[in-house]
Amino acid sequence: MTEEPRKPADLSVAQRASPTSSGPLDAPADATGPLDAPADATGPLDALTDVTGLRVGHARVAGAGALSGTTVVLAPEGGAIAAVDVRGGGPGTRETDALDPRNLVQRVDAVVLTGGSAYGLDSASGVMAWLEEQGRGVRVGPDPAQVVPVVPAACIFDLGRGGDWRARPDASTGRAAVEDAAGTEPGAPVVEGGVGAGTGAVAGQLKGGVGTASVRLASGITVGALVVVNAAGSVVDPRTGVLYGEYGAAEPPVYPAPEVHREAQQRLAEAREANTRPPLNTTLAVVATDADLTRAQAQKLAGTAHDGLARAVRPVHLLTDGDTVFALATGARPLDPRNPIALNDLLTAGADALTRAIVKAVRAAQSVNGRPGGGSYPSYSDLYGARGRPSRPSPHSHPDPDSPAG
Repeated sequence: MTEEPRKPADLSVAQRASPTSSGPLDAPADATGPLDAPADATGPLDALTDVTGLRVGHARVAGAGALSGTTVVLAPEGGAIAAVDVRGGGPGTRETDALDPRNLVQRVDAVVLTGGSAYGLDSASGVMAWLEEQGRGVRVGPDPAQVVPVVPAACIFDLGRGGDWRARPDASTGRAAVEDAAGTEPGAPVVEGGVGAGTGAVAGQLKGGVGTASVRLASGITVGALVVVNAAGSVVDPRTGVLYGEYGAAEPPVYPAPEVHREAQQRLAEAREANTRPPLNTTLAVVATDADLTRAQAQKLAGTAHDGLARAVRPVHLLTDGDTVFALATGARPLDPRNPIALNDLLTAGADALTRAIVKAVRAAQSVNGRPGGGSYPSYSDLYGARGRPSRPSPHSHPDPDSPAG
């Protein structure tokens, strides 16, 4: 009798995931899980909002010459443990020092991802004002209304991509985004594509945007990721036309026909020649879990999630990038206290979810064509059609209303 070959021990979560797997959606808040627990799977929405309590909202800068916006991740009442890992050479951030595990602040109520470069960080002021009105923040006086919300934020460079250099998010954009988040039901789908902070995002010469994904571990713990893909590096293998993030996924990538790839490369070269703006970019992400993590563990989660970014974008962490990953932990489910390396499963899942979120963002994006002074950015779907297999269909993608496709 021939022994059945063993499965490799180092399979990633994405390789082990199965959309048809019946993950323990109603598993108890015990992170140990039974010995025969089912394999890891995507969450019900395959989105950051599969982490119970998190909500996401978007707002766009108005105006014909605008191509920018803001996205807010709103934590549940009481906030979430937070951490950050900044690896790009040109970051634009706010309140990230407060997230150092050595410092005072334990929890945050919202994270802001925004366009507009450093100017756009003003959008966090609008989020702070809204949180103050709700009485949410660090209490600093005898009156419950005396709070200071700590709102970490990071920005991408998208200045002038709509044609108007001064069209960028401000406090009103941030307020609109957090109100949009607060107006959603818990567990609501997340709109993807050219929306919020992804409105003016570009990935190499391709149109970038917002994407999200999640992993439900066999233990019942959920790990989700939300990303704004705005990279100086490329998301596409120039040899094949396959998205880098699809290599090593659950199913082998479908390679575009050679003639389709040649035409796509030609169109990208033409777009590159026509667009004279410098490749000042940055990819931003929030990776979150319902596990009960310490601040140091959340810091590790943010750091290893960058591995997922490096799989899907090449190169990353350049001087013209400000690549930043935030981590949030809502604390609803404990890690197995008997397993000193139980965190490893979450670290793996965070990186895998971020890779898939990048793929979904690029696939959900819509082309931006011929904006006066703003350039043209073709989308992957327009160049290659509905080829390959996205991690999951994205019915919640949001087209650019100013593009022909929209």
